[in-house]
Parts: sequence; structure tokens; C-alpha cells
Amino acid sequence: MISNTCKYAIRAVIYLAVKSKENEKIGIKKISEELDLPGPFLGKIMQTLAKNKLLHSIKGPHGGFGLALNPHKISLYDIVETIDGTDVFNECLIGVKICENNPAHEELCPFYGRSHEVRRQLIKVFREQTIGDFADGINKSSVDLMI
Repeated sequence: MISNTCKYAIRAVIYLAVKSKENEKIGIKKISEELDLPGPFLGKIMQTLAKNKLLHSIKGPHGGFGLALNPHKISLYDIVETIDGTDVFNECLIGVKICENNPAHEELCPFYGRSHEVRRQLIKVFREQTIGDFADGINKSSVDLMI
């Protein structure tokens, strides 16, 4: 449903919420190594999140990334909206062509009526689930859930 790029972004933001302390920045190399993600690609993702005010970024040898907001103020929806856009919540879940740019698709598509409520619930969950919720769960656990 969401792209791998978006999954990487979510994992990286959760990582920052769990590992960084107030006003501390963590370098992209450390984040990419610990999450086993490609560094240059992750760097571009993180810059996008910083540009959209979800992260702080400092360049240089002592630079890195940190959260720009309280992790309980960053929802999964915020990250998906920034990385993938909201079409993921609006596109036909099974890719039926009749739904594309067709204002009558609600009446014509037999799947739309059945999937509409699921889609609404999914948006609700993504809006309500915060990075802080994930971080709290990970911090309470004795298992490393990052990778």
C-alpha cells in the first residue's frame, strides 16, 4: 500500500524518536547502518522530511538529523503525505480503470462501496497513530524492533 521509500521514512523517524535525546542530532551513516538501509537514498528521504518541517537537519561533521516536533505530534499520515502523497488513500485499492478520473465511479464500481469504509478507517488509523506511540512501545519492549 505505501511505498518502500515511505516505509524507510517511517522507520527512520521512529529510530530518531527512540534513539535521540533532546537537541541531539544523529548522522545519516549511523541511522542507515543501524536500520540496514542505503545511506544516500535514506539521506534524500530525510532531507525531504526536513524540508517539510518534520525533522531538523544540520550539515557538517557534527551534523545529522533530529525530530522537529514532539514524536506524539508526528502521525503516520504526516509521513505518508510527505513522502507518497495522499493518493494512496484515494486510489482504487485494486486498480480498476473505471475509477480513474470518473466521477461516477462510486456507482459503477462494485468494490468501491465495500472498500470505502475500510479506506476511511485506514485514514483514521494513520492520522491517530503517532511516532511517539511506536517509540513508547519499543522503549517498553526488551526486543529491538527497529530492523
